[in-house]
Amino acid sequence: MKLYEFALAPNPRRVRVFLAEKGITVPMVQINLREQEQLKPDFLAINPFATVPVLELDDGRRIAETIAICRYFEATKPEPRLFGHDPYEMGAVEEWQRHCELEGMAAIADGFRNSTPGMKGRAVTGQHGYEQIADLAERGKARATRFFELLDGRLAKHPFVAGDRYSVADITALIAHDFGTRTKVISLDHLANVKRWHEAVSARPSAKA
Repeated sequence: MKLYEFALAPNPRRVRVFLAEKGITVPMVQINLREQEQLKPDFLAINPFATVPVLELDDGRRIAETIAICRYFEATKPEPRLFGHDPYEMGAVEEWQRHCELEGMAAIADGFRNSTPGMKGRAVTGQHGYEQIADLAERGKARATRFFELLDGRLAKHPFVAGDRYSVADITALIAHDFGTRTKVISLDHLANVKRWHEAVSARPSAKA
């Protein structure tokens, strides 16, 4: 088993944090996105979508996409449960994981990929190049900011994103927060509840993965 990833990219970090919470160790194979190794024929044979992470099992079968990989490990090692403990909690985790992914991660990606000079011609992940659109960058920044403002209100009532327990939704929100603020796509200093939550989840050993 091995995990194709790139240490500086946000989505592989989501899997690394998930694995650290589970206490699972998987050998890593670095695919340097800065050098566009994901577009080389050898890697396209592994994942034609030209993205990381990709999990390769011992028998050669592969699973791509972050949450699909996390689902695999949740099934193989259920504890600690990161997708919920009962039907309601599972639904709430799924709901907030999706919000964090679509309104957080994806919006920040739009803001970053459509405004960063190094992403010129690569505004969308994958094999094919797409040009940057300035309006999409601004919209992504606005969407991500509004999402975290909404999340700030929720975190005033709950210690974690999906409720009372740490979950995969917190992992996605953490990486979205860190990627968005590190790249200066968003600034969240004004959100007191997000700050409290971020300090708590960042203090977990898994956050260093």
